[in-house]
Amino acid sequence: MTQGSPSTKRIRLFRSPGLERLTVVSVPAFLMLWSVGLPLIAWAAFDTASTPLAIALAASGILAWSLTEYSLHRFVFHWQPRWQPLANLVFIMHGNHHADPNDPLRNLMPPIASVPIGALFWLAAWLFLGPAGSWFFLGFMVGYVAYDLIHYACHQRPMKGRLARMFKQNHMRHHHGRKNGNYAITAMIWDRVFGTRITSINT
Repeated sequence: MTQGSPSTKRIRLFRSPGLERLTVVSVPAFLMLWSVGLPLIAWAAFDTASTPLAIALAASGILAWSLTEYSLHRFVFHWQPRWQPLANLVFIMHGNHHADPNDPLRNLMPPIASVPIGALFWLAAWLFLGPAGSWFFLGFMVGYVAYDLIHYACHQRPMKGRLARMFKQNHMRHHHGRKNGNYAITAMIWDRVFGTRITSINT
């Protein structure tokens, strides 16, 4: 694994070319995966709950994703373990993104991570809520897909419009200000709630 500064050459995470290919994903591949994945989840959820309950569960899933997004970014992706193997794992998960934040093939979570982790969340939802838990999981994954696409756009697109500029400015303050803040990308309210909001590059 190589930890380097931003450059035109992609940071290599694994010596194995096969493993290395699994750490990247293009926008078309990401869209293809979830244009199939989300309807499959909806199909599994179909007819497992009444319409009001299905809406409530899906909305709860979106809310749960927003907290998960914030918590993972704050407590896992920016964890600084002293044991080097764990430090290497954190670098593979997220540190490489800060070392080279504009690599277009690493601005989205690759399927090697998103699919198995998502499957575990789906299993948990099913165990706690029964078959109707698929509605909760659908909301959760809609939140995730929206988050990842917005994150990609923050790094790769000009982001015109008031809301789009707000997303981009908020995330750039995380990258170019102090890294221990603005952990949320889509649900920025959580940085206000938990006192981690950065209001400018210098604060």
